[in-house]
Amino acid sequence: MATSLPPTFKSSVLPYLLVMPQLVITLIFFLWPAAQALWSSLQTSDPFGFSSRFSGWLNFQNLFDDPYYLESFKTTFIFSGLVTGSGLVIALVLAALVNHIWRGKKCYQTLFLLPYAIAPAIAAVMWLFLFSPGPGIVSHWLGQLGYHWNSAQNSQQALFLVVLASVWQQISYNFLFFFAALQSIPRSLIEAAALDGAGPIRRFIHIALPLIAPVSFFLLVVNIIYAFFDTFPVIDAITQGGPVQATTTLIYKIYREGFTGLDLGSSAAQSVILMAIVILLTVVQFRFIDRKVRYQ
Repeated sequence: MATSLPPTFKSSVLPYLLVMPQLVITLIFFLWPAAQALWSSLQTSDPFGFSSRFSGWLNFQNLFDDPYYLESFKTTFIFSGLVTGSGLVIALVLAALVNHIWRGKKCYQTLFLLPYAIAPAIAAVMWLFLFSPGPGIVSHWLGQLGYHWNSAQNSQQALFLVVLASVWQQISYNFLFFFAALQSIPRSLIEAAALDGAGPIRRFIHIALPLIAPVSFFLLVVNIIYAFFDTFPVIDAITQGGPVQATTTLIYKIYREGFTGLDLGSSAAQSVILMAIVILLTVVQFRFIDRKVRYQ
């Protein structure tokens, strides 16, 4: 019986030519800006960037002596944990419910995917209007219940509002992947478990969750990166980092230092630290998942 040989390239140059466009894009838009940020973090420049001098680790030292920057660390991790955890849990529950029903499944899929088509800034303004202390519908209902809502003055309310808008914006993305993963589970496994007497919740916990673990890990990484970086338009449109820097995350403080305060060295140093944190979190997650798979 003849065995088919794996496909190979006749020329040794062709594989490199095929990957060359992606390598060039990565170099221009990722590696080169990262190198520029690292070099700028070691320099002190004037507000307009015309002159600079090498200052070593002075920018990093000033950052960790700044109580507002240390407070932004706490805010970022609380905000990222709430956005990531809430977004994944809500999307997983919605995907499981839609996967369980039969009537109107297409309608529910469409409704849950619609928020992803709205720009983050537009979604943030929409939630801001709903919770506006004056004409907001939700704030009016809360007032009728005896709860005073003013996110411009209450830091906890401001944090809740930006988390709510960020989670709502990301739920569609998470729902799409969770629903596709649940749909790919063989029906024979679910039916066999049902014949053995396992209920829907038990089937979901003991069969569905382990099988969609790779997708869950992928979404965990994506949502952490989303909470660290892509929530900037939401924060800028709703709270501008306030009140009293209660919603100032690391990415928003970079913007404030670099574009508002014109402290380019400090902004670059914060960018380097933020990049290192995201890389470290991703590596730790990969190690954790890899160890868990080995033990299984």
